[in-house]
Formats: sequence, structure tokens, C-alpha cells
Amino acid sequence: MRDLASNIAIRAVIAPAVVADNTAAVGGVIDRRGFDSLTYVIASGILADADATFAVLLEESDASGSGFTAVADAELIGTEALASFTYADDGAVRKLGYIGHKRYTRLTITPTGNSGSAPLAAVAVLGHASARPAS
Repeated sequence: MRDLASNIAIRAVIAPAVVADNTAAVGGVIDRRGFDSLTYVIASGILADADATFAVLLEESDASGSGFTAVADAELIGTEALASFTYADDGAVRKLGYIGHKRYTRLTITPTGNSGSAPLAAVAVLGHASARPAS
């Protein structure tokens, strides 16, 4: 199957939501079973606070419910710093690829200095499916 849609799966990570304080948005755990590649896509809306920053952290684990640790830079395509954003990045879209070997990953976006309205969302794009078409 030469089309992209049959070779990927999309999973919700952080549902579209408006963050109004400095509470971290911890994404759902992504299970890579059956897929050889993973990229996170992060989107921001109109960011109302004039000094807010939003730091991105990717963690990995062999278990779905525990043992998460920060992913080493060598296991990323791109960097967490490049995936992060500030109040000036209205309507921005960022990506962060994972090439590590752990089965489970989790994305967190942590605001600092945010007292306004910050719409955020993230999805995981799982690729190179072992069984096609991917559901």
C-alpha cells in the first residue's frame, strides 16, 4: 500500500484544551506496539499571555503505568527545545520524533508564566505499521 493513510495511525495525546494557569498538560501514554516510528505533533492556538513559555518533555518506559524517564537527546529527531514555544507562537505547529526502543512514551507540556488563555493540543503519528492497513 503506497498511500500514507494505510501506513500510519493517529492517537490523541493532549485533547484540544485551553490552559489558563501553569498546570502541566500530561499527555496520554502512547503504545508503539506494531509500529516502527513515532512523531508527536503539537499545536497551539492564540496565546493570550504576553510572557508565557511552554516547555515540552518526552518520556519513555518499558511499562505503561510506571518507570517513565526523560528521553535522551540521541533518541529524538528534533529537540524538546525546538518543539517548545512561547507566547509569540500563536497558531504554531511543532513536531518531535522518537527513535528510541522503549514501547511506551508520554508527552508533557508545562507552561510557565501563563495566566491567560492558551489553547493546546497534541497527537501522536505512529508510522511504518507492521500490519497494513493500519487502523
